[in-house]
Amino acid sequence: MTTDELKRLSELGVATVYEASGKEGLLDVPLIQVIPGSRAAGFARTVLCGQDDNLMVHAAIEQIQPGEVLVLTMPEPTPVALVGELLATQVKVRGASAILVDAAVRDVEELVKLGLPIWTRYVRVRGATKTKIGELNGTVVVGGAQISPGDIVVLDADGGVRVKRERAAQVLQVAEERLEKEARVRERLLAGQTTYDLHGLRDYVEEKRKLDAD
Repeated sequence: MTTDELKRLSELGVATVYEASGKEGLLDVPLIQVIPGSRAAGFARTVLCGQDDNLMVHAAIEQIQPGEVLVLTMPEPTPVALVGELLATQVKVRGASAILVDAAVRDVEELVKLGLPIWTRYVRVRGATKTKIGELNGTVVVGGAQISPGDIVVLDADGGVRVKRERAAQVLQVAEERLEKEARVRERLLAGQTTYDLHGLRDYVEEKRKLDAD
């Protein structure tokens, strides 16, 4: 998948990509969007930290490739800060497109100024230790979705979704088709029609009422 195609996935957004993927890969957890209005899509660079420890975040930074989404997890998500301003600065210098933290971040005002898109489960000041060996570039789980290195992670104000790399081209095509269909529906809504009729919901309700009455 090219850089332009990844950018297009980010433009299409989490909701459209999720539906286009057959409702697979939802990161089903509340995520805080640190940079309002930000969007991102990139190949996952995965990190499984030791519990309440960010040693492996430091270790992963030199491996980051431009455009990747750095995905940080722990065995159990807790409100411990795995990332602050100094770590995020290094990640930005390496060219990552975003950070996804299934734990906490801190230094939020500085992170906003830094401008690197970040999504996090928590904002907390409690810092992590740097003593536990975790795992780099393995399969991790965020919000029930398995994310493997090279999978695509799409993030925006709605949250996040994972797209398997081998399905990315198909999902992109279906997402574009879905967007075109929604544009046609929007025109009809602006003309005064309603989804109650366009989607056949009125007929469904009336038929169900008849059956219930019988």
